[in-house]
Amino acid sequence: MPRAASIQDGLAAGAVAAVLSGAPSTLHALATRGDPFAATLAAGTLLLPRERRPLALALAAAAVHVVLSLGWALLLAALLPRRRTVACGTVAGLAIAALDLGVIGRRYPRIRALAQLPQVLDHIAYGAVVGAVLSRRRR
Repeated sequence: MPRAASIQDGLAAGAVAAVLSGAPSTLHALATRGDPFAATLAAGTLLLPRERRPLALALAAAAVHVVLSLGWALLLAALLPRRRTVACGTVAGLAIAALDLGVIGRRYPRIRALAQLPQVLDHIAYGAVVGAVLSRRRR
């Protein structure tokens, strides 16, 4: 059973990573004059696959994002080593991208339509941020 400190660390890391990890895809969308909300609306289809209204999809995406960000971070807090935590978190982010985008996301047309590299970079950033927060909190 996870220690209370590990749970607190995971929740803190997941919260920070949830806020920061979308930067690569957002910056990519802005740089390429794409839609910076495309990934958000696509994520909303995980809960509401037939929905088309942007507000409903954005609200669903927020719920999905919070649950997944905190859930993955709790798992990483339990599994990542105390040494090389950022590097291992970064690799974990890449593995999460493979699952999220390569296995689950390809079943959803709006997710499949997204430029993949920025989405992978978001996942890598997520893992690195989780690793960095965990490393700092464990000191």
